[in-house]
Amino acid sequence: MKEFKYVITDPVGIHARPAGLLAKEAKNYKSTITFVKGEKSAKATSLMKLMGMGIVQGDEVTIRIEGEDEDTCFAAIEKFVKENF
Repeated sequence: MKEFKYVITDPVGIHARPAGLLAKEAKNYKSTITFVKGEKSAKATSLMKLMGMGIVQGDEVTIRIEGEDEDTCFAAIEKFVKENF
């Protein structure tokens, strides 16, 4: 398992457009990608659960990646998050 922390910089937080793009990107990998904020967590492929976490600008999230292609997935998802959130 690999993980990294990221502080959301987007003024609107995690909202529909980038969350939809993330869900689409996450489906390209066999690994499970999970966003964690406090006690809440959601898989990156679950658009509604991800948006339901209420992640706003300034929130720190932990992104966990676990699976057979986690090295490749980690690099791609880390880049995606930094460019879109």
